[in-house]
Amino acid sequence: MQQLFQKKIELDVLSVASEFFPLVKTGGLGDVTGALPAALAPQGVRVRTVLPGYPSVMNALKWAHYEQEKIEIQELGHTVHIIQASIEHNYFFIIDCPELYLRSGSPYTAGNGKSWDDNGLRFALLSRVAARLACGLVADYQPDLVLAHDWPAGLTAAYLHFTPGMTPPVVQTIHNIAFQGRFGADQLSSFELPVEGFSQNGFEFHGDIGFLKAGLYYARWLIAVSPNYAEEIQTAEFGMGLEGLLHSRSANLSGILNGVDTDVWNPETDPDIHFPYKPGNVWTRRSNKAAFQAEFGLAQNPDALLIGVVSRLTDQKGIDLLAEAMPVLMRQNYALQCVVVGGGELHIERQLGHLARRFPGRFACTLRYSESLGHRAQASADVIFVPSRFEPCGLTQLYAMRYGAVPVVSKVGGLADTIIDANAAALSAGCATGFVFSPNDATAIINVMQRVYKVFCDKALWTLLQRNGAQQDVSWQRPAALYGALFKRLVPSHHSNQADVLAFNAKAATGKRSIARRPPLAGSERSVS
Repeated sequence: MQQLFQKKIELDVLSVASEFFPLVKTGGLGDVTGALPAALAPQGVRVRTVLPGYPSVMNALKWAHYEQEKIEIQELGHTVHIIQASIEHNYFFIIDCPELYLRSGSPYTAGNGKSWDDNGLRFALLSRVAARLACGLVADYQPDLVLAHDWPAGLTAAYLHFTPGMTPPVVQTIHNIAFQGRFGADQLSSFELPVEGFSQNGFEFHGDIGFLKAGLYYARWLIAVSPNYAEEIQTAEFGMGLEGLLHSRSANLSGILNGVDTDVWNPETDPDIHFPYKPGNVWTRRSNKAAFQAEFGLAQNPDALLIGVVSRLTDQKGIDLLAEAMPVLMRQNYALQCVVVGGGELHIERQLGHLARRFPGRFACTLRYSESLGHRAQASADVIFVPSRFEPCGLTQLYAMRYGAVPVVSKVGGLADTIIDANAAALSAGCATGFVFSPNDATAIINVMQRVYKVFCDKALWTLLQRNGAQQDVSWQRPAALYGALFKRLVPSHHSNQADVLAFNAKAATGKRSIARRPPLAGSERSVS
């Protein structure tokens, strides 16, 4: 870890995460938690991540540098060993509890796609261990601040709230409010949560224990992963039942866009693509396109508009709308091809499989997650299509710009924050970076693709769009500076005050409509819609 730091370490942050790329990843959460330690190092912030000991994590420990002997503790009815190790320059506290974590499947589901029955206990343990680490479990380690990621880490703030004495402030991130971690009230004693916390003014949510609600209620500060999403989740349309609480805490809510790891996502050095090229080089992409067409059995037509979709196949991602619109698009007179990479809901997989059989040589899909295919799609497709019904930040469109593909996105969340629509004014000004459409339905998809194809046929204009995207700074540099500034204002030793933090919050939302600000409601006045 030490070689990451060219600047004096000012803060120690304990990151609490259920995923960390490249050790374990199911989506963008793993990319973010995996990129943050290196991104925050130049800000003088050292990040240490507490992570469950899944099989892939325990396998990675074979090549790890161990810092100290294991620490054995008893928590939530289980014997737990805490392993302190550095892996690929990242420092970890690994929770070694085989009966809870050492099992096949994803971090959240078994091989049949169903959630583990004991997920409540598994992630309560993650939060409980994090809280103990935050309170000095390990000798010579006391974090200045705790960063809890999404619902699996949501109870961290609750455990610390009910811990006597001084505890470090908690920042709760909201990567996707649709996933909240709700578990039955009968597990209150199993999680060793105090009964007094099980109320509307606590972690109770519609009769259940709400992990994410606990984080939103008890954390010192909240971060949504884009300015637009920070506004959206305060509304009934996007708040998923938590909009009332979020609105009451709006004075302590920031929206900070994610960045991408530009070392991992670099077309010049990417080992997964056929023909590496510098960002902005649109000519070599043609060779990648031809190789990708061949890989998927598509017609070798360099003038076909090749649409790439790299996504979880869920209704949230709007892939069902793509399946509805695609037959109409395929019947149009222009050349169009589409490749979908990703797995997910069975009814969507069946729709896509039907399209592949109906339009051979023009539509193809790989119905599984593939990191390498995801990279090749970005380097090969003319368009990366993201028709999400809601999208907290989105990384796919950032990867697309970095790789010279043109993003076509729905006007929600971070997608609206990051893409400048190629309307007449933006094209005339030479600042467009993609296409943004609304409302999110099949008719709008058909209409926007007609716009896309018209610009695609103007090669000079299309090249301008590609190069505009490649010139965007999608790195972690600016987001990390905002994270670092916020952390330093929240830690008491940096002598912050509420005015300083609110000034930061206004800066973080520069260029966006300001989030309504008012002091959080006290005690029983807090409400959840």
